[in-house]
Amino acid sequence: MKTSRFSEEQIIGFLRQAEAGVSVKEVCRTGGFSDATFYKWRAKFGGMEASEATRLRALESENAKLKKLL
Repeated sequence: MKTSRFSEEQIIGFLRQAEAGVSVKEVCRTGGFSDATFYKWRAKFGGMEASEATRLRALESENAKLKKLL
């Protein structure tokens, strides 16, 4: 799976900009990603803080290691 060129902190920053009133099209244009990517990120990271996103990434990597063991 391709890794994102944006960190979780950057993604949450883009989501916060949209919540602050900047249009989704404008956020996507300045960030250099598509509308579909924005909505996918919003489904995954919506309502999270940066520390929670870091914890989510750690849990996902731990789950991947456990799945390899099985």
